[in-house]
Amino acid sequence: MGRAELLALPAAIDLDTANRAIGLGRSKGYELARLGDYPCRVLRLGKKYRVITADLLRLLGIDAAVGEGVAADAA
Repeated sequence: MGRAELLALPAAIDLDTANRAIGLGRSKGYELARLGDYPCRVLRLGKKYRVITADLLRLLGIDAAVGEGVAADAA
C-alpha cells in the first residue's frame, strides 16, 4: 500500500487491510491478533478484528498530520 492509500484509510480498518499494509500474510496476522501479539492495537468486535489506523500509521512511521499537509499543498 502506498502512503496516499494509507492516509486515506478510515479511523479503524479490518485486519486483512492492516496485514497488507504491514506485509503480513493473512494466517500470520490472524494468529498474532488472536495471541495478542499483533504489532499495533487490535480491537475484537464480536468475531471481527479491527485495527486503529492511527496506531498502524505510527507503526509504519507515517505522521498523518504531516501527510495531510503535504496532500493539501499538492492540491
